[in-house]
Amino acid sequence: MIAMTVAYATTEKQVEIPLNVSENCTVVQAIELSGIVTIFPEINLAEAHIGIFGKRVAPDFIVQSGDRVEIYRELQKDPKELRRLRLCS
Repeated sequence: MIAMTVAYATTEKQVEIPLNVSENCTVVQAIELSGIVTIFPEINLAEAHIGIFGKRVAPDFIVQSGDRVEIYRELQKDPKELRRLRLCS
């Protein structure tokens, strides 16, 4: 078994779920096993961007011991546009 974590955050709430998974577990399987979608029903795994420690990975990527699988939300606003607006103010 491999110890790893699944993480997701909104502006209001952040959740990290520790898991023990089998050696050939993919990131999508780990997310499903974590049950995080029941906590955040807005997560659409078919469209979600997934990463490990800030680096995007494919849904079929095999997790390793100690990995932190992260589910990313869509950006609310373009960071470049926000920065430009701050500099012009």
